Parts: sequence; structure tokens; C-alpha cells
Amino acid sequence: MSTSPLAPTDATTTAADPRPSLTVLSGFWPAATYAVARALLATDPSLLLVRHDLSEVRDGAVRRTVRDGAGVLENERITLAHGCVSCTLREDVLPTLARMVRTRPGRDLVLMLPEVVEPQAVAAACAHCLVDGAPITDLLRVDSYVTVADAEHLLDGLASTEDLKSLDIHAADDDDRGLADVVVRQLEYADTIVLWGQSREGAYDTDRLSALLERMVPWAALVRVDGDVVDAQALGRQLRGTGRHRPETPGVLARGLEGFLLGVHEPHPDCGVVSVIYRARRPFHPGRLHDALEDLGTDTIRSRGHLWLASQPETVIAWDFAGGGLGLGSLGRWLTALPDDHWDEVPVHRRLAATLDWDPYYGDRHQHLVFIGLDLDPADLRRTLARCLLTDAELADGEETWRGYPDPFAGCFPIPDLEAAGQDPTDTEGDPA
Repeated sequence: MSTSPLAPTDATTTAADPRPSLTVLSGFWPAATYAVARALLATDPSLLLVRHDLSEVRDGAVRRTVRDGAGVLENERITLAHGCVSCTLREDVLPTLARMVRTRPGRDLVLMLPEVVEPQAVAAACAHCLVDGAPITDLLRVDSYVTVADAEHLLDGLASTEDLKSLDIHAADDDDRGLADVVVRQLEYADTIVLWGQSREGAYDTDRLSALLERMVPWAALVRVDGDVVDAQALGRQLRGTGRHRPETPGVLARGLEGFLLGVHEPHPDCGVVSVIYRARRPFHPGRLHDALEDLGTDTIRSRGHLWLASQPETVIAWDFAGGGLGLGSLGRWLTALPDDHWDEVPVHRRLAATLDWDPYYGDRHQHLVFIGLDLDPADLRRTLARCLLTDAELADGEETWRGYPDPFAGCFPIPDLEAAGQDPTDTEGDPA
């Protein structure tokens, strides 16, 4: 824990856990993210801020900077065996955090991520990569993941159809991510979101951004900060010592399957922002769903969730829309299609959620989608989705007939072999294609 009397503390947590805390700070707009980091340094001069500049990562080099309230402690260019984000995390970020804990004991840390790094990559590295033969969490506790959203640029970022390569900020040659995808993933992994500054369009538009973030990430605490006047002490209390991070929480696309909050149903506009949850038991017709995809993207800023197609009744299909682009992919098998002897391999939250919502005919299969947008028409959206469901007559034909439907999605959603060694048969962390 921090030795500074200015550092906010959670007495219960720090008394029981003497490890220093780590706050992970991310955001696509570095000026705003760094402003938050500087405010935290101002409240606790003993705090250690670790940053990595990835501008040369594709050439196999990164620049590491460590500083505290008194100034720069380290500023070094590091050469990597392979130039990529995962190598940077494994070869320098985690070892640097471990070294800081050992050589500067009793001091909390803030890790400020480069703009193209997603916080979930850091969480995965903390969980699976060893430093000197032990996990980094043996040395420190991850207090929270904080994402900073710049009010001046947020809406443009969420609506952007550009990819990182076109902007020449991609982290590797095979980095094909879209700008909006990165922004969304940074926001949705956060325990706390800081809305920094004011919109160019004025106070109403800033309120609209606040409403949008509350609808997009209802599980995160939202902190609004006027970029011109910052109460650093108050901000430090809101961002540090919160203990908000819960590593057992599944990835966003698997949240609904495991019984976690996927979104909120707020069909009445708040500053024009609408959020709609759509749930149904019966399956989608593959052809009608395919034909409706363009309409489902109209006025939508973000949508996510999972669904099932009549033609592929074993497969949980991920739905992941951002930046005008839709990703669909396999999340593994529905439990109703899983032999009983494989159920013990399924995460306990998934089994519990399925049991509580089990249907005698459909089992655990269902549609669960969330749509968030500006001036979205909830009634029209629900009508469009309802038209994609099987009719009563089609349901009566039965599963063998459904499998024979012409399917534009055929072959797009492979699921793992049940006998694959060590493979989770539900694979709920799969990525959309």
C-alpha cells in the first residue's frame, strides 16, 4: 500500500492485503488519458506511473518511462525479440511492474496503456504470464481498470469506420482492428470510465455522451471531469482504492450466457440515447436474418450479445457490432447440445444461468441481444427482429427441416471437437470472425 498520507485507501482491503495496488489506465486519446494520470500523481507523489510508447513496436522497439510526482525515474528504449503488443506485455511491462514492487516497496502503481492496447490483453497477461516463475498478482493486486473517454472525440471514435492500419497506428503487421472496435473494447472492459472534458457541441451533447456511456457500459462507474477545472483529490478518491476489478467476470460477448449484465432496457430516449434488450426463445431463420442485417445497423452505435439459428441448432453465435461493422462468430455449443458427461467442464456461472432459464423444448437456447443508438426506434427494431424468427408453421416442421434451410452463414461458425484435449466444449470466450 502507498506510504503517502494523501493516497486514498480502502481500510478493509489494505489491512487484509499488504500488496501494493495497480490501477490500469487506458484510453484511445492519450492527451486525456495522460491528464488523468498527472492528476493522480498530484494527489499522491509516491505513486509510480509506468508508460510504454509503441510507436516503434513494429520495428521491435518500445520506450519505457517510469515517473512519480517528483519527476522521471526511468526513460529507456527497449529492444524486443519480436515487435508486438503481447511480447511487450510479457517481456517488459510485467517485469517492470515486478521490478518496481521489489525495488520501490510500499508504493502503488498506475500502468498507462498505449492508445491501441486493450485492457483485456493486460488482464490475460496478468493471469497467464509468469514473472520469475510466479504470477504478477503474487506481488501486487489489480485494483481496477479505468478507461478515459475524451468528450471531444468520443462519438467520432465510436462511429468511425477506419481501421488502425489506415491510420498507421496498428500494433503489428497482422493488426486488422477497427478504430471503433478498440474504443468499444477499452470502454467495455473498464470498471470505471472517466468522461473527460466537454463536447464541442456544448453541454447538451456532453450529457448525451454521458447517457450513451451509461447505456453502453452499465456495469462500470462513470466519472465526469471538466477538463478545464479538475479536483485532483476528488478524482483520486474516485479512481483509486475502489477494489472494483473482478477477474472472474467473463468477456463481454459471454456475459449474457453466464448470467451477467449484458445491457439495460431503456427504450425511452435520454438525450436521444436509446438502449433496447431483445430476448426470444424461438430461433432465427438464417435467410431472413441475413436479409435484415443492414436494417439492424441503422441508427445503432453498439450492439452485442448472442443468438441461435434454426439451421445451426448446436451453435451459440456471437453478435458484435461497432463502427458500422458486424462481427459474427462461434461461442461454442448450447448446453442442450452437450452430452451430460461434458457439463462439468462448463463454467459454473454458465451452468447456473442455463438451469435457471431452462425451457423444456428449447433447453438453454435463446436470443439475447442489446442495441444502443441515437434516435433508435425500439418498436421498429423489435418488429424487424421478430420477422426474422421462425413462424409457428416453420417451428412445427421440426429441427431436421430447419437444418436443411438455405443458410448464408453456413461454415462460418465452427465449433470445437468434443474430444479435443483440454478444450472447453462451450468455448464461451471465442472471438467473432
